[in-house]
Amino acid sequence: MGKKNDHKKILQDKSADKKAQKKFYEKELKRLQEELVKLLEWVKKKGLKVVILFEGRDAAGKGGVIKRITECLNPRFCKVVALGVPTEKEKTQWYFQRYASQLPAAGEMVLFDRSWYNRAGVEHVMGFCTKDEYEEFFRSCPEFERMIIRSGIILIKYWFSVSDEEQEARFQSRIHNPVKRWKLSPMDLQSRAKWVEYSKAKDEMFKHTDIKEAPWWVVNADNKKRARLNCINHLLHQIRYKDLTPEPLKLPKRQPDTGYVRPPIKSQTFVPEEY
Repeated sequence: MGKKNDHKKILQDKSADKKAQKKFYEKELKRLQEELVKLLEWVKKKGLKVVILFEGRDAAGKGGVIKRITECLNPRFCKVVALGVPTEKEKTQWYFQRYASQLPAAGEMVLFDRSWYNRAGVEHVMGFCTKDEYEEFFRSCPEFERMIIRSGIILIKYWFSVSDEEQEARFQSRIHNPVKRWKLSPMDLQSRAKWVEYSKAKDEMFKHTDIKEAPWWVVNADNKKRARLNCINHLLHQIRYKDLTPEPLKLPKRQPDTGYVRPPIKSQTFVPEEY
């Protein structure tokens, strides 16, 4: 318990040396990422099907934690789904249809960067769905999730919670940073203007969809680095896995030169070496 508190203090204490904070974060993140590799190998070996939902306020840090989770994982078996605006055809389909088509096969892990909960959040607040569609979502969603869980899918749901003040600071940072400005959309700006409406929508969503079979796990995301470590650590505890790390591989000897003459190097087109 004491060690846990020490770790928390390192990342919390504003007076602590920034280099020490960074060093601890990077070391702990590396350890957790190594465990994620072991987890995915177990998922592949056992043919598990895993779905992880990431929801929350705009600029709450969902993309950051998804990036750290997938950074060292095989993209053939760990996929990120971030669906755009539905097409005209998709609008006529069963609401969950385009999400259901993204669910994993055996041995796969799928991370949803926003999900079917768009209907309970942005669609409802911005008036993109009718009242009947909104109410039907709350009737259907718990049953849809129970159904996919009965099919053998492991469903884990995370809500990233960020304060009004911290979201404002992150929005300002994005506005003044050309590299991050693309992250701000008109919908993001509207989310600031409709802070209270989004709060009400989140509370209503939890009331209907925080079910026993698939509870919401809330991540305190005001501190990005702590949020990433806490979320990944929690995820690793949701699935029992064993270390299947293979023994170090031994490289075979290179094929001997049998006199093959390669084309002249000048016949190839190289990228200019500007650096």
